[in-house]
Amino acid sequence: MINIGPYQLTSRAILAPMAGVTDRPFRRMCRELGAGLVVSEMVTSDSRLWNSRKSRQRLDHTGEPDPRSVQIAGGDPQMMADAARRNRDNGAQIIDINMGCPAKKVCNKAAGSALLRDERLVADILEAVVGAVDIPVTLKIRTGWDDDQRNGVSIARIAEQSGIQALAVHGRTRCQLYTGEAEYDTIAAIRQAIRIPLFANGDIDSPQKARQVLDYTGADAVMVGRTAQSRPWIFREIEHYLRHGELLPEPGLSWQQALLLDHLAALLEFYGPEQGVRIARKHVGWQLQTLPGAEEFRRSFNRIDCGNEQRQAIQLFFDRLMQGGLAA
Repeated sequence: MINIGPYQLTSRAILAPMAGVTDRPFRRMCRELGAGLVVSEMVTSDSRLWNSRKSRQRLDHTGEPDPRSVQIAGGDPQMMADAARRNRDNGAQIIDINMGCPAKKVCNKAAGSALLRDERLVADILEAVVGAVDIPVTLKIRTGWDDDQRNGVSIARIAEQSGIQALAVHGRTRCQLYTGEAEYDTIAAIRQAIRIPLFANGDIDSPQKARQVLDYTGADAVMVGRTAQSRPWIFREIEHYLRHGELLPEPGLSWQQALLLDHLAALLEFYGPEQGVRIARKHVGWQLQTLPGAEEFRRSFNRIDCGNEQRQAIQLFFDRLMQGGLAA
């Protein structure tokens, strides 16, 4: 199995940190559905901004199972070190450093994947954070800035030398954003260059793809992002396939209905009735998107501004599907 410091991961399928997605209710759901590790939404290293409602919610790990991994982002070594200490004091058990986010507003502040262009600064940040806390520090990167600056192998070596205890690599450059296809040659080359646990990320959308990517790259685990938004049960599907070589049956509609209603209740409890209703709209839209009639339902669901009415609408949507000969 995979160890990050004192923590042993229970599965080779890991939830990628995604801003606006991997909040506490979503992380808990994915853990219950088999994710071996979940990572928080990105938290800025500028603690002056932590008093906002968004930051307070991102820093809330109440009741989460071990290990609690919190991702921090920034470009100043001392601010990143301070953010790591504060998050450790707030309950983080693993600090994850973001050098993979391609968003303009992050890169324009010389953070996220923009850091990959400055290897000296990368080393300074990693060494400062590792030296600041007595808990494991992990790192997420891309393969490089662009096709001409695909320096993932060099960054990976710096990471291992700096004391990073696990590395996740998204198989795209920053300039690719989320377009085109992920490439795994760079991840395979990184596997040859380092000995710490390596997680392959990018376009992992099925158990078969997970097996293929692990075999091709030699990575220890796969990290799943966007697919988990619509199929949060992908983690248990992947782990079952890796262990037994067989696919789990598609979850039935009654099971999916119960999962979504539980998730809705968790969102409303975490965010409160007003904000929870708004946040629930995107999660419900994602989880229903492959079902018949989902687009029409989503349009009407997005006009509902009451949690109880949202619950009733979801129940009715699934009941109609099940009565229509698509029963679980």
